[in-house]
Amino acid sequence: MACFTSVFILSRRFGRCAEVIMSSQYRSISAYQPPEFASNLAKTPSKRVKLATLPTPLHKWNLPGVPDDFQLYIKRDDLTGSFLSGNKIRKLEFLLADALDKGCGSVITCGSFQSNHCRATAVAAKELGLDCHLVLRSKNMEKENIKNPGNLLPSVLSGSQLYLIPLNSKYELDIRPRQEKLAKSIALTTGKPAYCIPVGGSNSTGVFGYIEAWNELISQEGFDKIDDIFVATGSGGTVAGLCIGNYLTGQKIKIHGISVSDDKYYFHSHVNEMLHELNITGTRSEDLIDIIDGHKGEGYGKSTSDDHSFLQKIASTTGIFCDHVYSGKAVRGMLAEMKTNPSRFQGKNVMFIHTGGAFGLYDGVIQSCLDDTFGKLAHTWENKDSDPELIT
Repeated sequence: MACFTSVFILSRRFGRCAEVIMSSQYRSISAYQPPEFASNLAKTPSKRVKLATLPTPLHKWNLPGVPDDFQLYIKRDDLTGSFLSGNKIRKLEFLLADALDKGCGSVITCGSFQSNHCRATAVAAKELGLDCHLVLRSKNMEKENIKNPGNLLPSVLSGSQLYLIPLNSKYELDIRPRQEKLAKSIALTTGKPAYCIPVGGSNSTGVFGYIEAWNELISQEGFDKIDDIFVATGSGGTVAGLCIGNYLTGQKIKIHGISVSDDKYYFHSHVNEMLHELNITGTRSEDLIDIIDGHKGEGYGKSTSDDHSFLQKIASTTGIFCDHVYSGKAVRGMLAEMKTNPSRFQGKNVMFIHTGGAFGLYDGVIQSCLDDTFGKLAHTWENKDSDPELIT
């Protein structure tokens, strides 16, 4: 609680100063011209604001446990920025540009208590001079009990207002009506409209983030070797953009989405909705993407000590950090499919898209694993004349 309280006090004390500093650093909005393969889509955004550090690297990944007959590559969308890291920032380039183009003074979005999307929205909004309101699903409705900031740290430091709602809230039934009610209140209070962003930024505007990502991929060295792509699927916007790009360019790569929330029926429904809104006919989600259930473990956002040890093994052997909600489960699911269901794959050259989530590692969930590791790796070396103790 002390850490969270200190962050809140700092954000209040220096918030005005931060606004003055940020006001001279607004990123410019530019007219958007889609890639040629997407030039005939309906609902094409008219504006884009550059937020991500692009292109992100694509290289081989020496991940332990990959069967010998597979070659694994990784697309590092965890490196789209620092506090703006992860896949969501690609979507926000279009969503926040639309908000500014509409004259909005604030944005409202939603997600889980430790939402990567909400953190990225909070930071990006402040860079653009927008206020940010976050509607967060929480199992604990007592704000005084917040102890492990994780993604909340940058959200609060950037001055976002938080609204804690019940954990079992559904987007269409519970969360969207709250966003709309909040938007009306903000407009009446401030005189400026508020822009509502759906969970994960996954709508027909945000989907252009990964249509553009596909355009980036086809120009990168090594992409022409890829047979299959794996990615974590949490709200559906990333896989929608990828499979649309794949379809429109005729690449014929097989795309697999490891569901970490909901199930394949939900995600196919979402992708089909995007196809309809963009006026893409003659195909359907079920033909474009392989949604794989069965790798959520105990459920969305839930993990075990075995999961945490798996994350540590990845980091300690490859230097790449995966989180316990999204990328970690997707990697584990991909490895399991390689070993038990190799016929699912189109070929042997596989790419994993790392969608970020590093801030989620600071939410305290994996602390017990870290405590055990620290005890094994830390040494006491008081006397400089003595020999150091090494682990062999």
